[in-house]
Amino acid sequence: MPPTHLGPVEEELTKARTAYRNRGRWGADDVLGTLNFIDDAIRAHAASLVRRGRSFSLAQEFDGSGPQGFPHGFGGDGDPVLMPLRACTQWEGLGRVHDDGRAGNGRPYALVGGDSVTGMEHMRDAFTGRGVLLDVGRAVGDARGELPDGFAITEEHLRVTVEAQGATSGVRRGDIVLVRTGQLGRVRRLGEWGGYAAGDAPGLSFTTLGWLHRTEIAAIATDTRGLEVRPHEFAGPARSPLHRIAVADMGLPLGGMWDLEALAEDCAADGVHEFLLVAAPLPVAGAAGAPVSPIAVK
Repeated sequence: MPPTHLGPVEEELTKARTAYRNRGRWGADDVLGTLNFIDDAIRAHAASLVRRGRSFSLAQEFDGSGPQGFPHGFGGDGDPVLMPLRACTQWEGLGRVHDDGRAGNGRPYALVGGDSVTGMEHMRDAFTGRGVLLDVGRAVGDARGELPDGFAITEEHLRVTVEAQGATSGVRRGDIVLVRTGQLGRVRRLGEWGGYAAGDAPGLSFTTLGWLHRTEIAAIATDTRGLEVRPHEFAGPARSPLHRIAVADMGLPLGGMWDLEALAEDCAADGVHEFLLVAAPLPVAGAAGAPVSPIAVK
């Protein structure tokens, strides 16, 4: 459950932004953040991971009965759709949140909002590489492989998961890491979304920021709506504290509402938790986040 040892939120944010900041690391004009860790050699290695040719879609369906309940579509010739860009399976880009008025790479938040500076179009070909599944739900959860809402995943939980899964789940520089909590499977099993979109949820602890920075992963996604644990781990109000540091200071793209259930079943069956992952977002110009239909190939 959420640790209780964290200090006041502003004090912890100040320490974290100093320790984990990547602003300027790839130059003043950079728009990719930690996706710069994925190079041609990493993509070539990822392609070599395909042995069986089995593919898995990691996207939920984009429809009116989805997790947030507000992607209202209308049909007709050409199938036009009207929906929020982050209504379902999605990536959040470097303009999604700000920390102390600054978005990704230290740009003023007012500059990047709603324009092409850090829009998702710049990342259209960047999300291809080695994917690795960390099935924390199976490793430390209940008999169904699920974590309870409010469960804070710490670095120790991630370490235990890697050890339980074996060598193929070792996290490397440039990886796209997928964290399964089992929350999506639970709401489907129970037949109702409840607070999935905005209520309590299992997720990454604020204390995992050190691991996220030290491992030099390229991106991270999960089967929950917001990736970080809810409620947050501070005594007072805290608005997306992990997002503020991970996105705005570290430059780490975050993904939410990924469907990891079928992939997790296969990984548990064959013991292989690494795969080629192709997860290009829709290149919506100026968007701070965009839908994605990720494909994992083993």
